[in-house]
Amino acid sequence: MARDKIVIKGAREHNLKNVDLEIPRDKLVVFTGLSGSGKSSLAFDTIYADGQRRYVESLSSYARQFLGQMEKPDVDYIEGLSPAISIDQKTTSKNPRSTVGTVTEIYDYLRLLYARIGIPHCPVCGREIKQQTVDQIVDRVLELPENTRVQIMAPVVRARKGTHQKEFEAARRSGYVRVRVDGNLYDLSEEITLEKNKKHTIEVIVDRLVIKDGVRSRLADSIETAVGLTGGLAVIDVVGGEEIMFSQNYSCPEHNISIDELSPRMFSFNNPFGACEKCTGLGTFLEVDPDMVIPDKKLSLRQGAIKVSGWYYAEGGIAQMYFEGLAKHYGFSLDTPVRELPKKVIDILLYGTKGEKIKLTRENELSHGTYFTDFEGVVNNLERRFRETNSDWMREEISSYMSTVECPECHGQRLKKEVLAVTVGGINISEFSKMSVVDALNFIENLDLSQREHMIADRVLKEVTERLGFLQSVGLEYLTLSRSASTLSGGESQRIRLATQIGSYLVGVLYILDEPSIGLHQRDNDKLIATLKRLRDLGNTLIVVEHDDETMLAADYIVDIGPGAGLHGGEVVFAGTVEDMKKCDASITGQYLSGKKKIPIPEKRRSGDGRFLEIRGAEENNLKNIDVKIPLGVFTAVTGVSGSGKSSLINEILYKKLAHDLNGARTKAGKHGEMVGVELLDKVIDINQSPIGRTPRSNPATYTGVFTDIRDVFAQTAEAKMRGYNSGRFSFNIKGGRCEACEGDGIIKIEMHFLPDIYVPCEVCKGKRYNRETLEIKYKGKTIYDVLEMTVEEGLAFFANHQKISRKLQTLYDVGLGYVKIGQPATTLSGGEAQRVKLATELSRRPTGRTIYILDEPTTGLHADDVKKLIQVLQKLVDTGNTVVVIEHNLDVIKTADYIIDLGPEGGDRGGEVVVCGTPEEVVRCENSYTGQYLKKILK
Repeated sequence: MARDKIVIKGAREHNLKNVDLEIPRDKLVVFTGLSGSGKSSLAFDTIYADGQRRYVESLSSYARQFLGQMEKPDVDYIEGLSPAISIDQKTTSKNPRSTVGTVTEIYDYLRLLYARIGIPHCPVCGREIKQQTVDQIVDRVLELPENTRVQIMAPVVRARKGTHQKEFEAARRSGYVRVRVDGNLYDLSEEITLEKNKKHTIEVIVDRLVIKDGVRSRLADSIETAVGLTGGLAVIDVVGGEEIMFSQNYSCPEHNISIDELSPRMFSFNNPFGACEKCTGLGTFLEVDPDMVIPDKKLSLRQGAIKVSGWYYAEGGIAQMYFEGLAKHYGFSLDTPVRELPKKVIDILLYGTKGEKIKLTRENELSHGTYFTDFEGVVNNLERRFRETNSDWMREEISSYMSTVECPECHGQRLKKEVLAVTVGGINISEFSKMSVVDALNFIENLDLSQREHMIADRVLKEVTERLGFLQSVGLEYLTLSRSASTLSGGESQRIRLATQIGSYLVGVLYILDEPSIGLHQRDNDKLIATLKRLRDLGNTLIVVEHDDETMLAADYIVDIGPGAGLHGGEVVFAGTVEDMKKCDASITGQYLSGKKKIPIPEKRRSGDGRFLEIRGAEENNLKNIDVKIPLGVFTAVTGVSGSGKSSLINEILYKKLAHDLNGARTKAGKHGEMVGVELLDKVIDINQSPIGRTPRSNPATYTGVFTDIRDVFAQTAEAKMRGYNSGRFSFNIKGGRCEACEGDGIIKIEMHFLPDIYVPCEVCKGKRYNRETLEIKYKGKTIYDVLEMTVEEGLAFFANHQKISRKLQTLYDVGLGYVKIGQPATTLSGGEAQRVKLATELSRRPTGRTIYILDEPTTGLHADDVKKLIQVLQKLVDTGNTVVVIEHNLDVIKTADYIIDLGPEGGDRGGEVVVCGTPEEVVRCENSYTGQYLKKILK
């Protein structure tokens, strides 16, 4: 068996054509080729799937049922495989509790650090808290008023799962009579049974006494007994009053604030011991946003300024009755624009009359008469309905009027104030988490610790420094540990997991990565490549699916799959070194690397029509109150290093503001002053890489609308007319023409318990989705199923005489999707393919010349040859007078832009400013621009 190479024989997954391939082990191997050529089918669906499957099959069947099973790929055999780890872009956590710190496990080490060497302070006065002695506790209890009845309790178990029979038995043997369990009193002579899987708190009642002269000695003995049982804790329960926790460990003598012994769980915002009680550790709240309730303050109430479920103004409606009653009572007009109404009136509309009665008159078919009532307020009404409703639809509807606000208790820091008062090096754990990776490393380096603290913290600090170093080494030095994992891009989350893998120091593993260079500026690419080489040098094999030139040039071995995409791909065009590939004429990638093929620089840059869209005072995230002018009618690229503020400016401010104002979307733009020039546009379209549908029923035909036209063609045939079939008969989504055995899916899912689910073709329709009668209708000898199975290229020839259909199919062909089947399920399309289907849909629409298109890194997953087609499509959109704004790192796209807005100069706190604006030639002349420096080499 080969030890130095992986041997693949007869790979036929998806479009692979019986591929045989040998890949050297312990090397950095790059798979490249056109989008849709079969790279992912070979790397992920064949090599990774088999490596994972073989490892999982070595486990017991009991363990296998808990693991995601990989299906056995369609391949004859693979030799020389190691256990495989896939690092792709799709597994970003959407959990609001997940942060960069928790995902990388750095936060777990920080919790340990703060629990062991943290210095507690009083959250009120800020003084350092010292430990309390028994005498101090006794003095504090004796300050209670005379004749106060107290119970001295020892909390032997605090919020721990289990039945805790040992603790009860120990208390009985020690002569104690009563215990309090979860707030309820029990006699120890009885049998006490607790639920094993619930958390319980058990307090042994040591003594009961009344505060009076002569009680000091007994009180001191009881407290000493209590702290002896618990290792330093005692609870004094004042009968009819509050409960006071005392600790021999920490207490502020002035404010009588005692805090528990420091433990790692106190510093976790996912644990009730540490999480802020008001926001349960989320740091934010969902609240009804007045700006969402009244989106357009230029309208009056009668014109429908309040656009909220249940509060739309309509003649004879309940909203009209309330608004007229309020108008008469407070003396304002329903025809006055909301922005001109007094603040008091707007407050009453939103938050109610607060008990003041208003007169309502109702005259309609159902009821009539006059009565007095107080008005709840639109915001209060929505929040109450949100709390009380059992309807998921209503909850979702109301949540669209909500936005997240900072928790007023912890101010977004997620933890209790006592926990936030614990510091290391003068800062609390939340302040540490808000530092960027670079600042955190500098802080640890300059940390001044005593010899004892050094002995305790050295190992923890070593782990934290090492992990922060890994994040820096993959170009993520601008991230903060408190950054929510859901806000990370696919490339960022992939590189975080890559950094975690380096820290595991595993050897002999097969790592398969999916375009790790996504979202990375050329300046940081070297760091990523150095990281990949480091993983290789440890003794691992790396297979990287990549289109980036620098990564390909750094590869030890390169495999080019093609020659085309889809049906025209699935073969190994070249396998060997990069230098040899440059000489291979059959390899399109090799020709682009050698310079034989290239994306041309436009001969002339568009100067626009002199009109601008201007964002003023942008301050979202790290943007530093900047003003940005975007010229209309041109192709603009927004560039800058990772973390410089591109997404904050374009996605959070520009898109959300335009979507709200032009498309009527319920979005709230990021923090900015104003946006000038919105009236010059008619709509905004965001073309991203999200799937065009989440079920196999969605496909390019249904998304572009061409399927409706195709169904109409079948409904117009003589046979269909004779049978009385309309176009609905040819839909697989509704009853009538579809096969009811599989409900139009063509496949039936069979659950296999601890094996992967199996999808088998429907026995009735044999996978054709339609019933027999529908499939008897043919157009030019083809059934509706045959048409869905055609590629776009075949469909173009077949429907050449149908202008409406061929125009839509032509746009799919123009964006490079000629190889995709017309009815290919949306779930099988890559992100780049989904994005191009959306582009084709936009191209097929009649241009208005006043549309702005926003694209965020559209070259993700695209080969240089596909990038060329993409640029042609974008230029076509601009040629019809529209505006295109692209966030991009790809220099081929940047060099073809008419205008560049370069943000930076660095990422994170050191970014967020406009470095330079202008044509590519002007940007090149700016020495402070990293983009300009790399662009200079290309423009030469």
